[in-house]
This record gives sequence, C-alpha cells and structure tokens, in this order.
Amino acid sequence: MIWSSFAEFADMGGYGLYVWGSYIMAAAALIWELAELRQRRRRALADQREREAYPQ
Repeated sequence: MIWSSFAEFADMGGYGLYVWGSYIMAAAALIWELAELRQRRRRALADQREREAYPQ
C-alpha cells in the first residue's frame, strides 16, 4: 500500500485503532512481564542472600 500522508498511514484504511491498539497492548504486556521478572529476580536474590547469611 502507498499512503500519501502520515494521517492515512496512521488510519490504515479505517483499521488504525485496532492495529495500533494491538501494538500498544503487546508492548504494555512485554513491559509488564519484564518488570515482573525483574522484581522476581530481585526477591530470589534477596532470599538467597538471607539464607546464606543465616545457614541452618
């Protein structure tokens, strides 16, 4: 497809809301997942340091 303006490109033949919305949702899901993984890793490392500090 050839678009004559950025507005036509963004509109994507009337489907722009769905296309860009899905890209935004996918990006948000990836960012959320990376944040959760980072938090889980920090917790695991903190737990490991705590166990090493007080061995049983």
